[in-house]
Amino acid sequence: MDWTSPLVWGQFVTIWLMAAALGLDALSLGLGIGMRGVRKLDVLKISAVIALFHMILPLGGILMGGYISALLGQVATLCGGILLVLLGAHMLYSSLRSDEFRSVDHRSFWGLILFSLSVSIDSFSVGLSLGMFAGDTVLTVLMFGAMGGLMSVIGLMLGRRVGQWIGEYGEALGGVILLAFGIKFLL
Repeated sequence: MDWTSPLVWGQFVTIWLMAAALGLDALSLGLGIGMRGVRKLDVLKISAVIALFHMILPLGGILMGGYISALLGQVATLCGGILLVLLGAHMLYSSLRSDEFRSVDHRSFWGLILFSLSVSIDSFSVGLSLGMFAGDTVLTVLMFGAMGGLMSVIGLMLGRRVGQWIGEYGEALGGVILLAFGIKFLL
């Protein structure tokens, strides 16, 4: 990989922004859990599992998206853009809804898996979209995992110290970023 190429840097920045947008979901939900009180050992466990899910799910999506792209050709690019627009709009809509949801016990095994899956499931859809485009799979998966884990640590630790208002805005910002990339792919 030629790191001096503007195309490589453009791809790097694009993947970083998408990883950050997906990580904002982990940040916002981490804030909620952190505000209820969480031990530092739980912060490490939760963040490690979220990072793992943020790598496995996009990888599955990328592999599936590559297969779809081979079958559909140019239509796959359009489908990937539409998928990102829908995902971004859904994240934005979800953040603006005022419905209360029943929280999951993050200390149990199944609660940890369910929580991690809930904040990582949108990375599968983004991976599916990215699989329809040519890109560096290893860089994408590692960056998604690193950002998901880092953002969950930040969210859990900040949640111990700040108010609840940040959580809803974090998911909204992530939705806007994904929506913008989806529109960019459609144009």
